Amino acid sequence: MSRFRRRAELAAARKAAGHTQEALAALLGVDRTTVATWESGEHAPMPHVRPVLAQALGCSVEQVGGLVDGAVVAAPGLEDLAGWVDARAGWTAGTCARRVAEVPAGVVPAVGRAALVEALSSFYGAGAMVRGSLGGVEVVTSVVARTGWLGLGAGMSRFELAAGERFEVGRVSAVGAGWAVRRLAEARVSGARITDSPLYRLVGVGVGDGVVRGRVGLASFVDYALTGDLLERELVEVAASGGVMLLREELLPDLGSVFDVGGRLCVGGVPAVFAVARPGGDFVVLVQERSRQVVNAAGRLAVIPKGFHGPLNDVRGDVGLGATVMRELEEELFGRGEVDSTAGGVRMAAPMHESRLSEPMRWLTGGPGRLRVECTGVGLNLVSGNYEFAGLVVVDEPEFWERFGGSIEANWESAGLMLYSTRDADSMKALIADDRWSNEGLFALLLGLARLREIGGDRVELPAVEVGLGG
Repeated sequence: MSRFRRRAELAAARKAAGHTQEALAALLGVDRTTVATWESGEHAPMPHVRPVLAQALGCSVEQVGGLVDGAVVAAPGLEDLAGWVDARAGWTAGTCARRVAEVPAGVVPAVGRAALVEALSSFYGAGAMVRGSLGGVEVVTSVVARTGWLGLGAGMSRFELAAGERFEVGRVSAVGAGWAVRRLAEARVSGARITDSPLYRLVGVGVGDGVVRGRVGLASFVDYALTGDLLERELVEVAASGGVMLLREELLPDLGSVFDVGGRLCVGGVPAVFAVARPGGDFVVLVQERSRQVVNAAGRLAVIPKGFHGPLNDVRGDVGLGATVMRELEEELFGRGEVDSTAGGVRMAAPMHESRLSEPMRWLTGGPGRLRVECTGVGLNLVSGNYEFAGLVVVDEPEFWERFGGSIEANWESAGLMLYSTRDADSMKALIADDRWSNEGLFALLLGLARLREIGGDRVELPAVEVGLGG
């Protein structure tokens, strides 16, 4: 069934439900042209819109997926994930599911970024932590780095796929299994998505002559979500109420284990600052508040785009950092819900083919110098041990904002989207000081603003941005 055939069926379903495009758009809180692009095949409804769309059409969310995407491939449910825990904890089948049903999800404590940094500083020491300042506002992040990993500017990245089989988690301790049960109980209540998507696992990294070189293998998001990512949940609880970080003592007991990326499951991503020139003579910087439906940095401030470094369907071809940045721009800001693999496996041969690009992305890639993508720094986040390749994405043509500023919209991963001007130093200082930041987001923001100040000319009226390692 062709793409346009599916969208014709979407239009037929709308008419059968008695809605015009205008009426359906009003019910969903979107513009009529948005509905028109769904039916024409240019864009797909974002995941957070689909339940409301299903109600308006009088069908299920799965049926909406069939109208828009074709046959729906089911993502792993909690039953599958509970089986994963049983197998690795040595439990009899059904034990994890029973415990998930019995254990109340509880409420995740509200703990600010600074308190997390303080707890991690007490555990590891503060010597390698990345610090930053802007106009008298000083902050410390939980990201650690080596000398020469920061302030890369126009640094290039060269990655290769390491030989060897896909990484898989072996035995899980009783402590780890207990935290996995709590993660699944909380996901059951919050609706957080945990899918078996492939991720790149960092095997080795180095920086020299402005070039980031890395070697990666393959891992699974489920393996990460039910092991290393649980470190953040334990950290939050200990920072709020005290106690001992037993899981951290198992998985990341010291800085040596943090930097030994080849000896552990080290996944990560590319948090990037997106800065767009505006006709008024400034850059607008976008900041998101993360949705509670995401596993990573839920409820915290982050730069956008922010995505895990992993392949779509070309394991070797997608290994470069730029591939992840471009994909996340399409998914998170330009309405390309169909690129998102969280609903199942990728069925398109070339998801980022020019013919499938959104109109904003097609414009950005259609002329020289319209889109500038840089790697500004490399770090390892003590929160979960992830690698962070901070990025900067600059659109230097004000025409882009004039044409597409009204079309930029965050997807389901964000609960809100905020704009900051590079000519508003006071707002930017207050933003840096906001305790709701995720540490990797603040790390990327500091490096991105420092670089933007270097290259932005009179469009950037900010005090000096200093970024370095703590003493």
